[in-house]
Amino acid sequence: MLTLAYVLAGIAALVHVYIFRLESLAWTEPRTRAVFGTTPETAQVTRPMAYNQGFYNLFLAVVTVVGIVVSAYGSEDVGAALMYAGCGSMLAAALVLATSDRSKLRAALIQGVAPALAVVVLLVARAGE
Repeated sequence: MLTLAYVLAGIAALVHVYIFRLESLAWTEPRTRAVFGTTPETAQVTRPMAYNQGFYNLFLAVVTVVGIVVSAYGSEDVGAALMYAGCGSMLAAALVLATSDRSKLRAALIQGVAPALAVVVLLVARAGE
């Protein structure tokens, strides 16, 4: 069960690394603009904000991956705390996105399902110890 939590947390981290790439590295590219529904002009104006926001996603992914590694090869308690922090923050951000703009529900689900499942599976796995 713990392995499933690691896999789900890893998927969540990969999704957030991809979001980092879109927001911080490719924000003004046509494919990224299509994903976010922005015009070239809007993308250029919002580029600094997107750059910054992308790094938040990267940092959440890093915390989660460090949690997986520490849990698997060091302290399971410390690793679990890091995975809860990373995945819990990803889930919270997805909930904020979903509640702030109903048209972003699909994006919120993409961003939030894997971390939500990781948190639930991790809770169940640790409760069974």
